[in-house]
Amino acid sequence: MAQALELTVGERVVRVSNPDKVYFPSRGITKRQVVEYYLAVAEPLLGVLRDRPTTLKRYVDGVEGEPFYQKRLPKGAPEWVETARVKFPSGRPADEVCPTEPAVLAWAANLGTFDFHPWPVRRPDTDHPDELRVDLDPQPGTGFADAVRVAQVLREVLDELGMTGYPKTSGGRGVHVAVRIRPEWDFIDVRHAVIALAREVERRAPSLATTSWWKEERGEKVFLDFNQAARDRTIASAWSVRGTARATVSTPVTWDLLSTVDPDDFDVFTVPQYLEEHGNPHAALDSEAFGIEALLEWYAKDERGEMPYPPDYPKMPGEPMRVQPSKARKVE
Repeated sequence: MAQALELTVGERVVRVSNPDKVYFPSRGITKRQVVEYYLAVAEPLLGVLRDRPTTLKRYVDGVEGEPFYQKRLPKGAPEWVETARVKFPSGRPADEVCPTEPAVLAWAANLGTFDFHPWPVRRPDTDHPDELRVDLDPQPGTGFADAVRVAQVLREVLDELGMTGYPKTSGGRGVHVAVRIRPEWDFIDVRHAVIALAREVERRAPSLATTSWWKEERGEKVFLDFNQAARDRTIASAWSVRGTARATVSTPVTWDLLSTVDPDDFDVFTVPQYLEEHGNPHAALDSEAFGIEALLEWYAKDERGEMPYPPDYPKMPGEPMRVQPSKARKVE
């Protein structure tokens, strides 16, 4: 077993235990290389994570092991790892890691963190999101190219609303789009705004996109996962390593580049060079924050109303029954 490394990161010393431990066997990628990757992209990644409560998705046994979500500050964390308090749907509070400096990224990577899952809120107001996120999730029979086509429809809708969206690869077959919004609405309102946006995309591209919560109703389409906007639901951040055999990275791109890239080309080896050559395509994300009033008007006018919440949520006001349609029909 290799001797532990001590890395000087800014004013901190970060200990990397067992640096030669292989995290991605098919490519021989080690813990040391994941730590080095995160230090290489620390500047833009901290732009995404700074002051946000962040869940750590940890793969302590590497990509072939069973990952888990670290939602509370791990025991033994250095005193310089800051936290932010969040409230889960159950009402229980928790102090989550709140990245503020590069050393936190290296420390987290040493714990087996591959991807960082930030909440769409910042300290000290963790009840009002400042980011509207749309997760375009290809269903079986569809792929990245289909997600890109739906994302282009989404872009048209955002343009008509006067809003600017910033796309990124998910690190898998999907596409994520972020829109900076003013932190004036709660999680329920923001989720309703995402539902309204998703329904409009579905209306314009019914053969490509779906908002059906139940998998049996989605078909071979791209699902616009509105429940990723619910409280305590997060997606992997830009610049995050994903738990894929290739060690792919969820990578920011421009709209023009989105239709030309192969998401498998973005990994821990290639993304630092991509950043050096292209800069941060999401650098302007914080330059303007938008309102969601028009989307909330769309939601209010839609007779379909509320959509099901994730199964672990308490029953929410106005929510339809959480029963799979085929099972509901059998009950009838």
